Amino acid sequence: MVPVIIFMLLVAPIWLILHYRSKRQINQGFSEEEYTQLSELSELADKMTDRIKTLEAILDAETPDWRNNV
Repeated sequence: MVPVIIFMLLVAPIWLILHYRSKRQINQGFSEEEYTQLSELSELADKMTDRIKTLEAILDAETPDWRNNV
């Protein structure tokens, strides 16, 4: 019976506080810093996509069957 009382008085309240704090943080969405980082990563991904398309176009012009060797 003592372990149940200790659990209910000490562990359960801390557990509930931490649980609902994490739920609140999830519902708040992105912070300004996270949104900025996401925007920068999106721009980098777009640049990388353009570079890959350019490289593939160069390879297609110089070596038309390069895709078959991969």
